[in-house]
Formats: sequence, structure tokens, C-alpha cells
Amino acid sequence: MADVPFGVLLSGGLDSSLIASITVREADKILQCPDEDGSAIYNWPKVHSFSIGLEGSPDLKAAKEVAEFIGTKHHGFTFKIEEAHDALSDVIYHLETYDVTTIRASTPMYLLSRRIKAIGVKMVLSGEGSDEIFGGYLYFHAAPNSTEFHQECVSRVQNLHLSDCLRANKSTMAWGLEARVPFLDTNFLQIAMNIDSKEKLFGDNKMEKYILRKAFDDTDNPYLPHHILWRQKEQFSDGVGYSWIDSLKEAAESKISDQLFDQRHKRWTHDIPDTKEAYWYRTMFDSLFPNPAANSTVKRWIPRSDWGCSTDPSGRAQTVHTAAYGNNVTNGNSH
Repeated sequence: MADVPFGVLLSGGLDSSLIASITVREADKILQCPDEDGSAIYNWPKVHSFSIGLEGSPDLKAAKEVAEFIGTKHHGFTFKIEEAHDALSDVIYHLETYDVTTIRASTPMYLLSRRIKAIGVKMVLSGEGSDEIFGGYLYFHAAPNSTEFHQECVSRVQNLHLSDCLRANKSTMAWGLEARVPFLDTNFLQIAMNIDSKEKLFGDNKMEKYILRKAFDDTDNPYLPHHILWRQKEQFSDGVGYSWIDSLKEAAESKISDQLFDQRHKRWTHDIPDTKEAYWYRTMFDSLFPNPAANSTVKRWIPRSDWGCSTDPSGRAQTVHTAAYGNNVTNGNSH
């Protein structure tokens, strides 16, 4: 399983919670069948789980509940908005991007990785890849048909190195912590990407990633609490605390004047920022990587506006998020 002290990143969302639950079960199997060579797991027998968020954030609450249910030794960390704002330049330096959603999500992960490494953990398992494989992002609700749904999944998987895997890899390795992503195991990927995309579509009272949730809906030996298994998707940058993204927008509004923003087309001719927050990150990126060629390595993560979706990468910006929370539709009884 691992020859170094390891743990799991646990946000309390579906993907990380399933990885954590399966890890605990596999660790228990190893402990029951010792080998002569020994393993780090015998010196680190309790699986450690880690989460981060602002005080009172949705992820911290859900992660604690999952950890108690599956039996990990849990470490829930909080961060302050000022601390995260101070880290933005370092995050942009390590990730080499100005993409808004990547920076939003990477900053808490960067702060978390520093705390994990300080404990002595060298490797963590993480849940990246599932949303791309199963079309779990909320804007996938707007896919016009199964063919376009599948094509978008393929595109997202092929570009993971520019978004979620970029975040998972570089936010952690900035502190010498290795992240591994079980959902992107090539054997699993081969099976999951060959599932008929009609089975992945939403509708008919099925929420996002229905087939994944249903596969682990074991009432006799449950992997997760039922309401966690059927919890609606929260993007990491939202789940750490809604005021995190709000604070970034407010800071950008105060730092970037209307006059500067209106002149952005004169400053850039390629990938022109469309919000003050994006403008702010772009200026930091340009100061760190002044060579114009650096811009060509960045790809922005945005939902499909041609599907009628908001281009704001926050899951909260998608209509289905408001609708689901407004009707309290977050559990399996609604599927």
C-alpha cells in the first residue's frame, strides 16, 4: 500500500470520502495479513485523514462526520482569509497558472499540505479525477445530450494536467508531499470511460455521479453515511467556506480600479481577463513569469457557456446548486 507514512485528503465530499473509506478497509486487510518484510502501515496503523476550511465551513463539518464514521485519525485545520491572501503569490509561483478556479482551490490545499508535511506524512491519497470521469461538475446538468456529455468528459480528463491534477500535484509538492489519485488508475479509467454515457446523464431523479454513488450504496456494510454518499457536489474552493471566494472578489475589487480594468485589452491581447479577480491573478503571474511565452502554458477552467452555463467557475454559480439547496435535495431519497 505504501512504504512511507501516508494519509488521505478528506473534504467530506463524495470522492475524497469514498477514497478514505476504501483506504481504511484495505488497511484493515493488510493488518490482518502481516508479511515478513513488514510495512510502514504497521508503524502507522491508523489511517490519518486531513481537511481544511474556514471556521464553520461545510467541508470541515462533513469531513469530521465521515472520519468518525469510517474510523480515521482525523486532523481538521482552519485557515484565516488573511493568511490565504498572503499565500496567493506563492501559490501562483508554484502552480505556474493564472486560472481563477485553480488558484481558488489550490490556496487552501497549499496551506493544508504544509500542515500535513509538518506531522511527518509523506504521501496522501486524493479524490481528483472522478468529476471528469463521471461528469460530476454541476454544469454537466446542462449537457444537451449524451454524446456531448461524453465528449466533455473526455476533454476534461485529457486536460487534467492543466487543472485538478496540476493543483493536486504542485500544491502538495511545494512542501515535498506526494499526492496519489486512485480514480485515475489506468485500469479503472479504462472501465469508467467506456461506460455508456447515457448512464452518466442526470435527470429522471438522478443526481450527478449517480452510478458511482449507487455502486457504494451498501446498506448492510455502508461505506459512508447515507446523506454524505448523496451529498451534492461542492467544488473544493466553495466547500472550504463560501466567504473564501467572496473575499477574493472583494479584494480584487479594491485592488483593481475600474479604469485599469477597462484598459485590459491594451495590456493583453491573449486570454484577456474577464473579471477583476482574473485581472489580479494575471498581474501576479506576469510579475513572476515575465516571459510572454509563459502565458501559452495556461488553460483557463471555465464551464460551458455554450450550454447556457455561467462562466463563473464556482459551483454556486450554477443554477442547479441553488435549486438543490433551496429544495434541500441532497440525499438518495431524491434519486
